[in-house]
Amino acid sequence: MKRIVLFVMTNLAVMLVLSVTARLLGLDRMLGQGGMGGLLVFCAFMGFGGAFISLAISKWSAKRMTGARVIDSPSSSREFWLVETVRKQAEKAGIGMPEVAIFDSPDSNAFATGMSRNNALVAVSTGLLNQMRDDEIEAVLAHEVAHVANGDMVTMTLIQGVVNTFVFFLARIIGQMVDRVVFRSESGQGIGYYISVFAAEMVLGVLASIIVLWFSRQREFRADAGGASLASRGKMISALQALQRAHEPPQLPTQMAALGISGGVGEGLKKLFSSHPPLAERLEVLRAGV
Repeated sequence: MKRIVLFVMTNLAVMLVLSVTARLLGLDRMLGQGGMGGLLVFCAFMGFGGAFISLAISKWSAKRMTGARVIDSPSSSREFWLVETVRKQAEKAGIGMPEVAIFDSPDSNAFATGMSRNNALVAVSTGLLNQMRDDEIEAVLAHEVAHVANGDMVTMTLIQGVVNTFVFFLARIIGQMVDRVVFRSESGQGIGYYISVFAAEMVLGVLASIIVLWFSRQREFRADAGGASLASRGKMISALQALQRAHEPPQLPTQMAALGISGGVGEGLKKLFSSHPPLAERLEVLRAGV
Protein backbone atom coordinates (compact mmCIF):
# COMPACT_ATOMS: atom_id res chain seq x y z
CA MET A 1 0.00 0.00 0.00
CA LYS A 2 2.83 2.39 0.81
CA ARG A 3 4.26 2.12 -2.71
CA ILE A 4 1.57 4.06 -4.55
CA VAL A 5 0.77 6.40 -1.65
CA LEU A 6 4.42 7.49 -1.47
CA PHE A 7 4.50 7.93 -5.24
CA VAL A 8 1.31 10.04 -5.35
CA MET A 9 2.46 12.23 -2.44
CA THR A 10 5.86 12.77 -4.05
CA ASN A 11 4.26 13.56 -7.39
CA LEU A 12 1.95 16.19 -5.85
CA ALA A 13 4.94 17.82 -4.15
CA VAL A 14 6.97 17.82 -7.39
CA MET A 15 4.02 19.27 -9.32
CA LEU A 16 3.72 22.10 -6.80
CA VAL A 17 7.44 22.90 -7.04
CA LEU A 18 7.37 22.87 -10.87
CA SER A 19 4.27 25.07 -10.94
CA VAL A 20 5.76 27.64 -8.56
CA THR A 21 9.04 27.62 -10.53
CA ALA A 22 7.17 28.22 -13.80
CA ARG A 23 5.41 31.19 -12.24
CA LEU A 24 8.60 32.69 -10.80
CA LEU A 25 10.32 32.39 -14.19
CA GLY A 26 7.38 34.04 -15.94
CA LEU A 27 6.71 31.02 -18.17
CA ASP A 28 2.95 31.20 -17.57
CA ARG A 29 2.83 34.75 -18.93
CA MET A 30 4.88 33.82 -21.99
CA LEU A 31 2.75 30.77 -22.74
CA GLY A 32 -0.42 32.79 -22.38
CA GLN A 33 0.59 34.51 -25.62
CA GLY A 34 1.37 31.30 -27.50
CA GLY A 35 -2.13 29.86 -27.86
CA MET A 36 -3.63 26.55 -26.75
CA GLY A 37 -1.12 24.43 -28.67
CA GLY A 38 1.89 25.91 -26.94
CA LEU A 39 0.17 25.70 -23.57
CA LEU A 40 -0.66 22.01 -24.05
CA VAL A 41 2.91 21.16 -25.07
CA PHE A 42 4.24 23.02 -22.02
CA CYS A 43 1.76 21.24 -19.72
CA ALA A 44 2.73 17.85 -21.18
CA PHE A 45 6.41 18.65 -20.58
CA MET A 46 5.65 19.69 -17.00
CA GLY A 47 3.25 16.79 -16.37
CA PHE A 48 5.45 13.98 -17.63
CA GLY A 49 8.55 15.70 -16.27
CA GLY A 50 7.02 15.80 -12.80
CA ALA A 51 5.97 12.15 -12.99
CA PHE A 52 9.41 10.96 -14.10
CA ILE A 53 11.17 13.08 -11.48
CA SER A 54 8.93 11.38 -8.90
CA LEU A 55 9.94 8.00 -10.32
CA ALA A 56 13.64 8.90 -10.37
CA ILE A 57 13.65 9.83 -6.68
CA SER A 58 11.17 7.14 -5.62
CA LYS A 59 13.75 4.92 -3.86
CA TRP A 60 15.39 7.85 -2.11
CA SER A 61 12.09 9.40 -1.00
CA ALA A 62 10.68 6.04 0.15
CA LYS A 63 13.75 5.42 2.32
CA ARG A 64 13.52 8.92 3.79
CA MET A 65 9.77 8.82 4.45
CA THR A 66 9.74 5.35 6.04
CA GLY A 67 13.21 5.29 7.59
CA ALA A 68 13.89 2.03 5.77
CA ARG A 69 17.28 0.43 6.43
CA VAL A 70 18.78 -1.36 3.44
CA ILE A 71 20.35 -4.74 4.25
CA ASP A 72 23.77 -4.28 2.67
CA SER A 73 25.29 -7.11 4.68
CA PRO A 74 22.91 -9.42 6.60
CA SER A 75 23.60 -9.29 10.33
CA SER A 76 21.25 -12.11 11.36
CA SER A 77 19.79 -15.34 10.01
CA ARG A 78 16.46 -13.52 9.56
CA GLU A 79 18.01 -10.85 7.36
CA PHE A 80 19.95 -13.48 5.41
CA TRP A 81 16.70 -15.38 4.78
CA LEU A 82 14.96 -12.21 3.57
CA VAL A 83 17.73 -11.34 1.11
CA GLU A 84 18.01 -14.90 -0.22
CA THR A 85 14.23 -15.22 -0.63
CA VAL A 86 14.08 -12.02 -2.68
CA ARG A 87 17.14 -13.12 -4.67
CA LYS A 88 15.54 -16.43 -5.65
CA GLN A 89 12.26 -14.74 -6.57
CA ALA A 90 14.03 -12.05 -8.61
CA GLU A 91 15.93 -14.71 -10.55
CA LYS A 92 12.71 -16.61 -11.18
CA ALA A 93 10.98 -13.41 -12.34
CA GLY A 94 13.89 -12.49 -14.60
CA ILE A 95 14.74 -9.14 -12.99
CA GLY A 96 17.82 -7.65 -11.37
CA MET A 97 18.33 -8.14 -7.65
CA PRO A 98 16.40 -5.40 -5.79
CA GLU A 99 17.68 -3.73 -2.66
CA VAL A 100 16.07 -5.32 0.41
CA ALA A 101 15.17 -3.12 3.37
CA ILE A 102 13.35 -3.19 6.71
CA PHE A 103 11.40 -0.25 8.12
CA ASP A 104 10.13 0.19 11.66
CA SER A 105 6.32 -0.01 11.85
CA PRO A 106 3.94 -2.05 14.02
CA ASP A 107 1.66 -2.64 11.02
CA SER A 108 2.07 -5.58 8.65
CA ASN A 109 3.17 -3.80 5.51
CA ALA A 110 5.56 -3.97 2.57
CA PHE A 111 6.26 -2.06 -0.62
CA ALA A 112 8.39 -2.07 -3.76
CA THR A 113 9.56 0.94 -5.73
CA GLY A 114 12.29 2.02 -8.10
CA MET A 115 13.02 3.35 -11.58
CA SER A 116 13.07 0.03 -13.42
CA ARG A 117 12.91 -3.76 -13.18
CA ASN A 118 16.67 -3.82 -12.54
CA ASN A 119 16.84 -0.87 -10.13
CA ALA A 120 14.26 -1.49 -7.43
CA LEU A 121 13.75 -1.61 -3.68
CA VAL A 122 11.68 -4.15 -1.74
CA ALA A 123 10.98 -3.23 1.89
CA VAL A 124 9.06 -4.95 4.69
CA SER A 125 7.93 -3.66 8.08
CA THR A 126 9.06 -4.99 11.44
CA GLY A 127 5.39 -5.62 12.21
CA LEU A 128 5.07 -7.92 9.21
CA LEU A 129 8.19 -9.85 10.24
CA ASN A 130 6.88 -10.26 13.80
CA GLN A 131 3.26 -11.11 13.01
CA MET A 132 3.38 -13.36 9.94
CA ARG A 133 4.74 -16.86 9.31
CA ASP A 134 7.70 -17.39 6.99
CA ASP A 135 5.55 -18.86 4.19
CA GLU A 136 3.23 -15.82 4.40
CA ILE A 137 6.19 -13.40 4.35
CA GLU A 138 7.55 -15.27 1.35
CA ALA A 139 4.26 -14.66 -0.49
CA VAL A 140 4.24 -10.95 0.44
CA LEU A 141 7.79 -10.62 -0.91
CA ALA A 142 6.71 -12.46 -4.07
CA HIS A 143 3.83 -10.01 -4.50
CA GLU A 144 6.23 -7.05 -4.28
CA VAL A 145 8.75 -8.68 -6.64
CA ALA A 146 5.84 -9.24 -9.07
CA HIS A 147 5.12 -5.49 -8.96
CA VAL A 148 8.72 -4.88 -10.05
CA ALA A 149 8.63 -7.59 -12.73
CA ASN A 150 5.35 -6.23 -14.11
CA GLY A 151 6.88 -2.76 -14.46
CA ASP A 152 4.11 -1.26 -12.38
CA MET A 153 6.06 1.84 -11.31
CA VAL A 154 6.81 2.81 -14.91
CA THR A 155 3.22 2.11 -15.92
CA MET A 156 1.89 4.24 -13.08
CA THR A 157 4.37 6.98 -14.02
CA LEU A 158 3.02 7.14 -17.58
CA ILE A 159 -0.55 7.27 -16.27
CA GLN A 160 0.43 9.96 -13.77
CA GLY A 161 2.11 11.92 -16.57
CA VAL A 162 -1.09 12.01 -18.63
CA VAL A 163 -3.12 13.00 -15.58
CA ASN A 164 -0.61 15.69 -14.59
CA THR A 165 -0.74 17.16 -18.10
CA PHE A 166 -4.48 17.72 -17.90
CA VAL A 167 -4.23 19.06 -14.34
CA PHE A 168 -1.71 21.72 -15.42
CA PHE A 169 -3.67 22.51 -18.60
CA LEU A 170 -7.15 22.77 -17.05
CA ALA A 171 -5.84 24.74 -14.05
CA ARG A 172 -4.45 27.41 -16.38
CA ILE A 173 -7.64 27.56 -18.45
CA ILE A 174 -9.64 27.98 -15.24
CA GLY A 175 -7.17 30.62 -14.04
CA GLN A 176 -7.57 32.69 -17.20
CA MET A 177 -11.36 32.47 -17.07
CA VAL A 178 -11.52 33.50 -13.41
CA ASP A 179 -9.07 36.37 -13.93
CA ARG A 180 -11.04 37.76 -16.87
CA VAL A 181 -14.58 37.17 -15.60
CA VAL A 182 -14.20 37.78 -11.85
CA PHE A 183 -11.19 40.12 -11.67
CA ARG A 184 -11.91 41.85 -15.01
CA SER A 185 -8.35 41.50 -16.22
CA GLU A 186 -7.87 42.03 -19.95
CA SER A 187 -4.74 39.89 -20.15
CA GLY A 188 -6.10 36.97 -18.10
CA GLN A 189 -2.72 36.87 -16.35
CA GLY A 190 -3.36 39.06 -13.29
CA ILE A 191 -3.31 38.21 -9.60
CA GLY A 192 -6.60 36.33 -9.95
CA TYR A 193 -4.94 34.02 -12.48
CA TYR A 194 -2.16 32.95 -10.12
CA ILE A 195 -4.47 32.46 -7.15
CA SER A 196 -6.94 30.46 -9.25
CA VAL A 197 -4.26 28.30 -10.89
CA PHE A 198 -2.78 27.40 -7.51
CA ALA A 199 -6.20 26.49 -6.05
CA ALA A 200 -7.24 24.59 -9.19
CA GLU A 201 -4.00 22.58 -9.26
CA MET A 202 -4.51 21.48 -5.67
CA VAL A 203 -8.16 20.47 -6.19
CA LEU A 204 -7.62 18.87 -9.61
CA GLY A 205 -4.49 17.13 -8.32
CA VAL A 206 -6.48 15.42 -5.56
CA LEU A 207 -9.30 14.48 -7.97
CA ALA A 208 -6.78 13.19 -10.51
CA SER A 209 -5.27 10.93 -7.86
CA ILE A 210 -8.59 9.03 -7.91
CA ILE A 211 -7.81 7.96 -11.49
CA VAL A 212 -4.28 6.91 -10.57
CA LEU A 213 -5.52 4.98 -7.54
CA TRP A 214 -8.12 3.16 -9.69
CA PHE A 215 -5.34 1.92 -11.98
CA SER A 216 -3.32 0.98 -8.89
CA ARG A 217 -6.15 -1.22 -7.63
CA GLN A 218 -6.25 -3.08 -10.96
CA ARG A 219 -2.51 -3.71 -10.84
CA GLU A 220 -2.85 -5.34 -7.41
CA PHE A 221 -4.79 -8.27 -8.87
CA ARG A 222 -1.99 -8.89 -11.37
CA ALA A 223 0.64 -8.67 -8.62
CA ASP A 224 -1.33 -11.20 -6.54
CA ALA A 225 -1.29 -13.58 -9.52
CA GLY A 226 2.43 -12.96 -9.97
CA GLY A 227 3.04 -13.59 -6.26
CA ALA A 228 1.12 -16.86 -6.52
CA SER A 229 3.33 -17.89 -9.44
CA LEU A 230 6.57 -17.04 -7.61
CA ALA A 231 5.62 -18.48 -4.19
CA SER A 232 2.44 -20.57 -4.62
CA ARG A 233 -1.25 -19.89 -4.72
CA GLY A 234 -1.73 -21.41 -1.27
CA LYS A 235 0.94 -19.22 0.30
CA MET A 236 -0.45 -16.10 -1.41
CA ILE A 237 -3.96 -16.86 -0.14
CA SER A 238 -2.61 -17.49 3.37
CA ALA A 239 -0.72 -14.18 3.29
CA LEU A 240 -3.81 -12.23 2.22
CA GLN A 241 -5.83 -13.91 4.96
CA ALA A 242 -3.21 -12.90 7.52
CA LEU A 243 -3.32 -9.31 6.26
CA GLN A 244 -7.10 -9.43 6.40
CA ARG A 245 -7.03 -10.48 10.04
CA ALA A 246 -4.52 -7.75 10.86
CA HIS A 247 -6.10 -4.86 8.94
CA GLU A 248 -9.83 -5.42 8.55
CA PRO A 249 -12.21 -5.38 11.56
CA PRO A 250 -14.90 -8.05 11.85
CA GLN A 251 -18.01 -7.34 9.79
CA LEU A 252 -21.06 -5.95 11.58
CA PRO A 253 -24.43 -7.63 11.08
CA THR A 254 -26.17 -6.36 7.95
CA GLN A 255 -28.86 -4.46 9.87
CA MET A 256 -26.17 -2.64 11.89
CA ALA A 257 -23.74 -1.90 9.04
CA ALA A 258 -25.13 1.59 8.43
CA LEU A 259 -24.32 2.48 12.04
CA GLY A 260 -20.76 1.19 11.81
CA ILE A 261 -17.74 3.36 11.12
CA SER A 262 -17.05 1.45 7.87
CA GLY A 263 -20.60 1.50 6.54
CA GLY A 264 -22.52 3.66 4.09
CA VAL A 265 -21.14 6.53 2.04
CA GLY A 266 -17.91 6.73 4.05
CA GLU A 267 -16.93 3.23 2.95
CA GLY A 268 -17.53 4.18 -0.68
CA LEU A 269 -15.29 7.24 -0.37
CA LYS A 270 -12.66 5.18 1.41
CA LYS A 271 -12.60 2.68 -1.47
CA LEU A 272 -12.45 5.51 -4.02
CA PHE A 273 -9.26 6.88 -2.45
CA SER A 274 -7.74 3.48 -1.68
CA SER A 275 -4.63 2.27 -3.51
CA HIS A 276 -5.63 -1.39 -2.99
CA PRO A 277 -8.87 -3.35 -3.53
CA PRO A 278 -10.52 -4.86 -0.43
CA LEU A 279 -8.64 -7.97 0.71
CA ALA A 280 -11.83 -10.03 0.50
CA GLU A 281 -12.13 -9.12 -3.18
CA ARG A 282 -8.48 -9.96 -3.82
CA LEU A 283 -8.92 -13.33 -2.13
CA GLU A 284 -12.01 -14.08 -4.20
CA VAL A 285 -10.19 -13.30 -7.47
CA LEU A 286 -7.10 -15.28 -6.42
CA ARG A 287 -9.14 -18.34 -5.43
CA ALA A 288 -10.98 -18.19 -8.72
CA GLY A 289 -7.64 -18.23 -10.53
CA VAL A 290 -8.48 -15.09 -12.60
